[in-house]
This record gives sequence, structure tokens and C-alpha cells, in this order.
Amino acid sequence: MKYLILTLCGLFVYTLSDAQQFSGTATFKSSSQIELSLDSTAMSPQQMQALKQQLMKKMQKTYKLKFNAKESLWEQEESVDSGPAKASSGGMELAIMDGSSKDKMYRNLEAKEYRNSQEIMGKRFLIVDSLPNYEWEITNESKKIGDYNCQKAIYTRISDAKRFATGMDEMEVIKDTTKVEAWFTMDIPVAHGPVQYFGLPGLILELKSNGRHFICTEVSMNYKEVEEIKVPDQGKVVTNDEFESISEEKMKEMMQRYQGHGNDSNIEIVIGG
Repeated sequence: MKYLILTLCGLFVYTLSDAQQFSGTATFKSSSQIELSLDSTAMSPQQMQALKQQLMKKMQKTYKLKFNAKESLWEQEESVDSGPAKASSGGMELAIMDGSSKDKMYRNLEAKEYRNSQEIMGKRFLIVDSLPNYEWEITNESKKIGDYNCQKAIYTRISDAKRFATGMDEMEVIKDTTKVEAWFTMDIPVAHGPVQYFGLPGLILELKSNGRHFICTEVSMNYKEVEEIKVPDQGKVVTNDEFESISEEKMKEMMQRYQGHGNDSNIEIVIGG
């Protein structure tokens, strides 16, 4: 299979986009595949499957990606299940920190900066940092998503999740090599995409990463004007490294609260990945 390693896509997209003034909104649906590795003596296979199905259902969400040539805003639609995905079965309680409907990811390609508004244990933070560089490999595979001709690109990354559970004295860092699969369309020549991914010479309409699947179900384009994208400004301003440290401390606090209540239930918390 032939690949093209893309490192200068930003300049390419800007050249195409500058000739057209437009904005748009893409709607995405998300789903998740979850693999649980739990103590088989504490939970039966049936209970483990029930826990898995609960989590997968609660992680089915709808997102909006608003964009123009230079900016994008990724946010979750309001829903009753917009908090962490939680499930319990057989005395085991598990939570996956998956964001809320108030979280927003803003990206400015021209300024090479992003702003990510996230909340941890009731306190909101605004992560402001430089855009990362994704070295995409564009393949010769193609398919249609809706009315759009799409091409496949892949990116390999080292995922880093932090896990803390009942009975653990120290946090466990789980590292794994993850292949990110993206399908983008040159029919919409902007370098934006779902969640934190971007940098291809066309809008990403489908993305698979670490068990998560995002698929675009609708695109609304406005070729008459560039609609304003509101830049997130809520929360304490921190860098990404500072936010990672804060997340670890908050997770430890949460576990200490559970354990301090004298609850015999097994509890596991996972952040990132």
C-alpha cells in the first residue's frame, strides 16, 4: 500500500481555503468499544458484560463541529447523560471521564493555538496551548460518506491513560500504541476534524481512535458568509502540562473521598487514553 506522509498540510489548506469564504457545521455521532480487565473472582462474566453494555450505551453521544477556513469549535450537544460515563454491577462501580456538554475545544489554525475548556470535580479550566503536529500518512483507500468522496489517513500515537482503583496506593499509567484512522474529504477543503484531531487537506468526516468511533451524519454549509465562532473564555487558564498534573491530583482526591466513606464497593477511575 502506498502512503504519503503529510507534514505541510497547513499551508496547502490555507491556500485552498483563502480563495473561498465559507463556514459550516458538521454533526457527529459517537460510539465506543470497551474492553474490561477485572478480577474474575469479584464479578461473573454476565455481570462484567452488563457493566460493559451500560458504559457503551452512556458513551453514545452527539457532537457539533462548527468551522470556517481558520477556526473550529468542537462541543457536545446537551443531554441528560452529559457527565462522566458511570456504571455498576456486582458491587463494582466504574467511571470514565468523558467530558460534559459544557466542554469546548476551540482551534485556530492561523494562530497555531487551541483552547480547551474542561471541568474537573466542579471546577472549570481553560487549557491554552500550541497546536500539536500530527504526521498523517495518507493512503490510496477511498470511500463515500454520505455525498462526500473521502480518503483514508492514519496516524500512530502513544496513548497515555491514568488509572486509579480501590486498593491501589499509587496511580497506574497505562501506555499503548494506538492507530488513529481518519477519513477526510477534499470536497470541504478545511483542516479541521472531531475531538483533538486536525491537519489533513480536507474535513475529517469519520475517525476511529482507541475504541472510539466518530461518524459525521450531517454537514450544513454557508457559502454566503463566515459565521462567527465564539472563543471559549470560561475557566482558570492553564497549559496542557499543568492541566495533566491537576487531573491527577483531582483523581486522587476523588478516590480518597470514596475510601473515606467506608464503602466496601470496588471503584475504578480512568482519565485520558
